[in-house]
Amino acid sequence: MRDLHRLGAEAMVLIVTLHMLRTFFTGSYKKPRQFTWFTGVILLFLTMFLSFSGYLLPWDQLALWAVTIGASMIEAAPPEVVGTNLNLLLRGGPEIGANGLLRFYLLHVLAVPALLFIFTGVHYYKVVIHGHSLPPKEENIGEDTAKRVPLDKRVYFIPDIMTSEIMWIGVTTLVLVVLVTWFFHAPLENHADPQITPLGTTAPWYFLWIQGALKLGDKVLWGIIFPTVYLGFLALLPYIDTTPSRRWAHRRSIFTIVLLLIAATVVLSYMGLAEFGVINTADVDILHHMTMEPAHNHIGLLRPIPFNQLTPGMYTTRQFKAEPGDEVGMIGAFNAELEQPLGAPVTVGNATVRTPEEFIVNYMETQQHLHLPAGLNFVPLPSDATELNRVMKKFYEEIEAEHHELRNGWGGLIISDDQNGLKRLDIFIFWHEVEMERGFPVLNANGESIPVLDANGNPVMRVSSHRVYIHQDSQYFNAPGA
Repeated sequence: MRDLHRLGAEAMVLIVTLHMLRTFFTGSYKKPRQFTWFTGVILLFLTMFLSFSGYLLPWDQLALWAVTIGASMIEAAPPEVVGTNLNLLLRGGPEIGANGLLRFYLLHVLAVPALLFIFTGVHYYKVVIHGHSLPPKEENIGEDTAKRVPLDKRVYFIPDIMTSEIMWIGVTTLVLVVLVTWFFHAPLENHADPQITPLGTTAPWYFLWIQGALKLGDKVLWGIIFPTVYLGFLALLPYIDTTPSRRWAHRRSIFTIVLLLIAATVVLSYMGLAEFGVINTADVDILHHMTMEPAHNHIGLLRPIPFNQLTPGMYTTRQFKAEPGDEVGMIGAFNAELEQPLGAPVTVGNATVRTPEEFIVNYMETQQHLHLPAGLNFVPLPSDATELNRVMKKFYEEIEAEHHELRNGWGGLIISDDQNGLKRLDIFIFWHEVEMERGFPVLNANGESIPVLDANGNPVMRVSSHRVYIHQDSQYFNAPGA
């Protein structure tokens, strides 16, 4: 039922949008149907808001942060006192919590449906009064075709229109049932947590154009004024385009404007995607791909590993540089390499480190609170842990793919028993910092990245890490791409 409800809500937004486009291209918004179009724009807005208000109700991470992004735009409404109070009124507090959830629930099941019921009635009434418009080529220019529908020939809502609508509702429901049975799923994600912001959060797809516009600059201009002007233009379109003809050849100007508006909407929606205009560092992207919580039908690669394959130990991606059968020798040599002294001691906070091993151990203890009294001692991956081997191989490949930014980079995974039935996984990437410009590594004439050196001429070392906890009863779904 959740799959059907979610798909039906998004299909409703799409169908209303397509209906508005058909009405525009046929010129059916022209006199005497201006007010019919106006009520249609209101219904489009209410449909989008109905879907948006229901987006929060699953109360998972996707719901919370998608709605948070959308609701945050209201705060930008000028003057500041208005925006602040509107934001508090909608959210029920500075942040969305129980009060906000209740308000969105009441909006979704009472207020917005009531408005939809009223304006749908008005819309159908106007359709009955004026009838359906003729195809543009069959209509004399400037003729009021509504006068062609006398009282005794009007198609009334009951029973004609209602019967037709019931039939199409049945067909649409059948299509939706087929889709949710075999193709579409809307799984619940992790419980909403205002303390954790998922990487790459976006608004619902039908509001991506606003999120894309916000990336252009001022929040008031692009988040409030621009959408208001956009919707206002749509609502007043029949009063702006007053040419009597509905034929395409006579509507080139308004066609050009609307087609440009549609193109701008598509481009802005693309800009609203998480990938556009936001450059993450390579280490952040890789660690996110390895550890992300279930979201958007995807999950971090580490999380679905079978619990019985999470053998405590220290493992490294350097293992995959070894020739087949030489993994033990490669890892032994790598452990010895980490113990080699640096050209000069490096001060990190209150500590002085003399080897790469000490640098990593100090980082893990101060940043991740992982005590490593015996230092680092990497071992080969268990041969029978096939899924763990596969994930570590993927970890290795992703680091190698970013070798320009992650110079001399390698990854490590420390698995430890935290409690009975609970494993702690600390995953980290070690690399030498390189010169960056506009989010990309600077390359020399040989196509190699340029290392950053400290005052003593040592390459500047960097470590990035993340930790996750896996319980033996965890039931992570098998997500596409995981």
